[in-house]
Amino acid sequence: MFIRIVKMSFHEEHIPKFLDNFEIMKEKIRGAEGNRFLELYQDKNNPCIFFTYSFWETEDDLENYRRSELFYDVWNFTKKLFNDKPEAWSVDKIASLP
Repeated sequence: MFIRIVKMSFHEEHIPKFLDNFEIMKEKIRGAEGNRFLELYQDKNNPCIFFTYSFWETEDDLENYRRSELFYDVWNFTKKLFNDKPEAWSVDKIASLP
């Protein structure tokens, strides 16, 4: 299992559109094969910056999602709202303290 972190920055006036769409799509994304966890965060100092944090069983699961119609729909809508280039990281968990 690995973690995918995506940083997105939006025009302030587009944040409600993004949040409305995320609310509609979050269960579908979470239901994608291999997705085990999904969260959305908003930066405390810059409310235009958001992060998604998701756990995937395998890299193939993430790649299959990224090639899916669902991803196309989500990304096609979302990318129009950006005010900066998104960034993404795939990371392995080293330690976790409950």
